[in-house]
Amino acid sequence: QVQLVESGGGLAQPGGSLRLSCVASGITSTILTTAWYRQAPGNQREFVAVKTIGGVTNYADSVKGRFAISRDDAKTTVFLQMDRLRPEDTAVYYCKIGTSQFQNYWGQGTQVTVSS
Repeated sequence: QVQLVESGGGLAQPGGSLRLSCVASGITSTILTTAWYRQAPGNQREFVAVKTIGGVTNYADSVKGRFAISRDDAKTTVFLQMDRLRPEDTAVYYCKIGTSQFQNYWGQGTQVTVSS
């Protein structure tokens, strides 16, 4: 059974940092794309960051220069380093993995709250 387990969410002050992790298991096909999305109450789910198998990254304008996506292939884990956090970053963050079999898998979500 495919599972994506997220962790690292919590409460941070404005200007603070958090590091999210997404550990994948049970995926037998090649992982091509890893990405992060987020969804705030009343809003649609929005794109945050993506990294392809070739190492190319892309970020939403709202997080560019503050967030960084990376992954550890040996441990099948994707990370999202979030620095200089803002209250507008408050949302549930979801990990997404796309495979060579054109299948997309989603994590359960982890809450990030930025407040003083």
